[in-house]
Amino acid sequence: MTELRLTEIWIYPVKSLGGIRLKSAKVQEKGLEHDRRWMLIDEDNEFMTQRLYPRMALFKLQVQDSRFKIEYKSDSITLSFNHTIKDESIEARIWDDTVQVFEVSNEYSNWFSERLQMNCRLVSFPESNTRPVDENYQVNHEQVSLADAYPFLIIGEQSLADLNSRLKEPLPMNRFRPNFVFSGGQPYVEDSWRNFSIGKNKFTAVKQCARCVLTTVNQDTGDKGIEPLLTLSQYRKKENRVLFGKNLVALNHFEVYEGDEITVDGQ
Repeated sequence: MTELRLTEIWIYPVKSLGGIRLKSAKVQEKGLEHDRRWMLIDEDNEFMTQRLYPRMALFKLQVQDSRFKIEYKSDSITLSFNHTIKDESIEARIWDDTVQVFEVSNEYSNWFSERLQMNCRLVSFPESNTRPVDENYQVNHEQVSLADAYPFLIIGEQSLADLNSRLKEPLPMNRFRPNFVFSGGQPYVEDSWRNFSIGKNKFTAVKQCARCVLTTVNQDTGDKGIEPLLTLSQYRKKENRVLFGKNLVALNHFEVYEGDEITVDGQ
């Protein structure tokens, strides 16, 4: 059997903005440390994503000491890991969930509003605030951050290679926004996983990931197309959902490192 190895680790601190590749990351119950702990909300306190606002792809992030540098074209702003927040909580909606979030400050909200040319606010989701994973897929009553529904997403390099072999123009992995990318195994081998380890951290794969129009947004230009959903729908559709990647919860909370071996229970 081919060796399975973790090749990439990604976090997306502000939901639906650019991702950051890391050499190592702390596994926490809600997701990797700093992953989707912030988001933008509109005037109705609804969460904002590239599905409706593809220009959000143009905000790029990097880590600088204990802060994030957020760049948009030639502009940038920095956000400290330990920033202050406004005292008053906001009830924001993310899909069918209502979450308690806090606006970071007028300065940040105005900066994003100007660049997106619409009124929006940057909000923070404190670690102590609750948002349960769908009870049908919980293992130990897990919580999730501001990700769509689950704390982690894993995709195999061979799965993307198989998809790209069917496309006129190959696409990068960033269209799918995984936390973990791995080498080895057959295409879509992750579909069959249940319990497995990355290094010393144990995970349970709870469901296949249903994909949406966000995958059609070019992360370099913010342009929206029809691929990869058109091609995926021809061979990865089940019960009207297009599936690519596997959603996970963590059974324990250690550090994971690029290059860690992946061990699947029962294989």
